[in-house]
Amino acid sequence: MHHPGYDIHHDPLFTTLQTMDLRALADRVDHPWHNQTLTRVGDVLIRLGVMQGEYHWHAHAGQDEFFLVLDGLFRIELDGADTVELRPWQGFTVPARMRHRPVAPVRSTVVMIERADVTPTGD
Repeated sequence: MHHPGYDIHHDPLFTTLQTMDLRALADRVDHPWHNQTLTRVGDVLIRLGVMQGEYHWHAHAGQDEFFLVLDGLFRIELDGADTVELRPWQGFTVPARMRHRPVAPVRSTVVMIERADVTPTGD
């Protein structure tokens, strides 16, 4: 599913044995909803999100999704459950098949970890 309001980059920026300066990457982002794959570790992708605003409701049928907030304020609205509010250095895992909607009321930088076969916009 393609969503024109998002700036999603699937190809990893880095390989093994490379230092990643996440602050420098985040500082260069000027799109309100940017998602960049940083690297692949086995069958898992490490992604950097720099976001402000609301994502759409979606789910990932076959996998969990992990979020770790580096800066800002990040909410995860959960279908049928309470909204989770994350501040810097807090993380949360959304279980497979649970509909959720990320919301960043202020510009936020988030690391996401998910399997390499993920469709970032949901299944």
